[in-house]
Amino acid sequence: MKKLFFLLVAFVGFAFAGDGESMIQAYSVVAAGIGLGIAAAGGGIGMGQTAAATIAGTARNPGLGGKLMTTMFIALAMIEAQVIYTLVIALIALYANPFLG
Repeated sequence: MKKLFFLLVAFVGFAFAGDGESMIQAYSVVAAGIGLGIAAAGGGIGMGQTAAATIAGTARNPGLGGKLMTTMFIALAMIEAQVIYTLVIALIALYANPFLG
């Protein structure tokens, strides 16, 4: 696995060769992809834990199921908002890149 990673890094230099502006654009694409991947993974983990806690709470006390569901949907919206913020930052980096002169 380590050898594959180093080989990938070695080929990145050839793939992104060119003037400075194209290098910035290429690295912006890579950063946007990695950032969105990490944000989506974190959001998925957070949503899964939120749903699991809500199900466990409803199983312990079925009378509170409605309140727990309402609270869960609010928490899920806040978790998803973080992923959407990452998408906005990625789109800014791709289409209105502040690093390009």
